[in-house]
Amino acid sequence: MTATAPADEGRLASPRPARAGHSRAGWLAALLVLPAAAWYLVLLVIPLGIIFVFSFGTRAPTGGYIAGFSFDNYAAALENSEPFVTSLTLSISSTLLCLLVGLPLAYFIATRAGKRKALFMVLLVIPFWTSFLIRTYAWLLILGPEGITGFLGDAFGAPRFRILGTEFGVLIGLVYGYLPLMVFPLYVTLERMDRTLVEASKDLGAGRWATFRQVTLPIALPGLITGSILVFIPMMGEYVIPEILGYGQVYTIGSALVLRFLEARNWPAGAAYAAVLILIMLVTITLYLWFTNRGRQTRDVSVL
Repeated sequence: MTATAPADEGRLASPRPARAGHSRAGWLAALLVLPAAAWYLVLLVIPLGIIFVFSFGTRAPTGGYIAGFSFDNYAAALENSEPFVTSLTLSISSTLLCLLVGLPLAYFIATRAGKRKALFMVLLVIPFWTSFLIRTYAWLLILGPEGITGFLGDAFGAPRFRILGTEFGVLIGLVYGYLPLMVFPLYVTLERMDRTLVEASKDLGAGRWATFRQVTLPIALPGLITGSILVFIPMMGEYVIPEILGYGQVYTIGSALVLRFLEARNWPAGAAYAAVLILIMLVTITLYLWFTNRGRQTRDVSVL
């Protein structure tokens, strides 16, 4: 009995160093995350909190903010829902077009380009070497009367035909400006794809569409989700492209925010518009992630 007691005590006391090691690892992880958390708190959480506080206030006589608590700003924002509808329609349409163009392009570069992969990726990056503003202004010449618009107008006998100043012109600018953000995540995902899975699917008798739907698309889904979020979020608040290519006639949420914050100096109204915009993006992205995850689970069940 006396010989086994120390051994039992040693076994009972052995978990303590392990718990101490886990505790130290937890403190080390918290210490490493602290700078990013502080950055996130100062530059995102606190500004969003200020916006929400301002959204319940009232406009000062000379512009600015007076403390208060009222839902009038939200009521006015929801009553004038045109910029939200326009921005949401353009963002969803542009995201879908970026996906339709970006997925085949990323698939070609990842699986068919061979030694020219680096060349194609450089060609995608080159536009980013030029100012975003200059690239947007360049579309004024391409879509203007001396460009595509004039050619199509003369070809179809429609001298009043125009692209600039319409939602279609803004749509072209959005797709051009944000297409690389869709291609890069898709390329990274597809480039790591095991080609033997595609070959095995074809050997088992599956056609090209079935192989794409059951093998390629599930593998590309993480890149598709990432690319869609990277494209959709900045498009919702885009101001430069609608203002330049839309001639200021396409009234988006970005235009509404500039009007209220800078021109009318109605900070509470602008803050209410910004809060509604954030809520719309959160709801839209949550629904999108829910549908994509549900679709992935359905495909997994169908495969099993």
